[in-house]
Amino acid sequence: MGKLTATEVRTLLKKPGKHGDGDGLWLYVIKPGQASWYLHYSGRGRPRQMSLGSEKNVSLAEAREKMREARKLLSNGIDPLEQRRETAAAAELEQARATTFAEAVKAYLDSHAAGWRYARARSQWEAALARANKVFGSKAVGAIDTEDVLAVLNPLWLSKPETASKLRGRIEMVLSYAAVRGWRDRNAMNPAIWRGHLQLILPSKRKVRAVEHYAALPWQQTPGFMQTLLQREGFGVSALQFAILTACRSGEVRGARWDEINLDDATWAIPPSRMKGGKEHRVPLSRPALDILSAMAELKDGSGLIFLGAKRNVSMSDMTLSAVLRRMGHGDLTVHGFRSTFRDWAAETTGYPNHVVEQALAHAIGSAVEAAYRRGDLFEKRLTLMDDWAAFLAKPPAQVIRPTFGGRADVLAYAGGDR
Repeated sequence: MGKLTATEVRTLLKKPGKHGDGDGLWLYVIKPGQASWYLHYSGRGRPRQMSLGSEKNVSLAEAREKMREARKLLSNGIDPLEQRRETAAAAELEQARATTFAEAVKAYLDSHAAGWRYARARSQWEAALARANKVFGSKAVGAIDTEDVLAVLNPLWLSKPETASKLRGRIEMVLSYAAVRGWRDRNAMNPAIWRGHLQLILPSKRKVRAVEHYAALPWQQTPGFMQTLLQREGFGVSALQFAILTACRSGEVRGARWDEINLDDATWAIPPSRMKGGKEHRVPLSRPALDILSAMAELKDGSGLIFLGAKRNVSMSDMTLSAVLRRMGHGDLTVHGFRSTFRDWAAETTGYPNHVVEQALAHAIGSAVEAAYRRGDLFEKRLTLMDDWAAFLAKPPAQVIRPTFGGRADVLAYAGGDR
């Protein structure tokens, strides 16, 4: 022990090679001016080599002290290299466990950014999880427990069960993601999980309140509604007309682009990225729908959008279509509700099979087995279906006076000629 001196070390720094100090302490000179200290020892019956640091940061005396500490551990049956690794892993885990819920949310959303079906998906997640961030966003994600989750859900569960249920699911996903990343104990129960846990504490959302469906206009009144709508002007009016004629979702219509339209084939191909189901949906365009596109073509602004929003390159807001309904005195209705109107009309007045109508609505058809055998999109059948729907909407509204007992009469608005 102690073969080297500080002066000799400075001299040896000019000589690449290995230089021993004794008792397993070695100075490795990689190249002139660059060297590191190493301890050679035998651990578990095999030779081990442990770095003690760079010569620039660790002096000869400090290297000897580190060597002595390592030898003490060896005398007690502890491998110093393994202990170092365990200590580093524990420190890394402790640092990881300090990750807050808000940081975990951001990391989760960043890692899934490429998988969002539509641009607003991330903002919807952020808006929903903002409720959780207010309660425990600054808390270490590994320390979040059931009481924390309940503090977020309880204020919503009875008044807005559907919203609360979606929020619970998103909290569960973030906490599961954190466990996979090592920020939470993987063996610990996820405090936001429903089955076998929160279901024993909170009432089922279905029992809290019946699910409210989108408000829809009775199909008999739709031709009259369309006649009134045709008397109005504006991008929102045109978009609403197009949504009703195609039976498509509001977001699909508001985000419609010219490169999705094939005027020669009278077809609108909505790409998977903009569909709820993640699959391309071909929409046959009726004559009235094509007329709307013809009018919109004269107003192109180069953005590629068919229905222009308030700002260039930004799709129309959903509130624009809702505002049209409110101005018409139908603030109780929703744009999505016209899909239900279309569904009711098809079921009650036409002979089209259910799966044709469901395909027109871009709904999944039956079981996985049925879907596997029916691989086409029934386009030709849907073409006549949508033409019939457009023809029905174009009929003038009429009234039928249905006599009843007691001298009174009920008045039912419907499209003339259907009954």
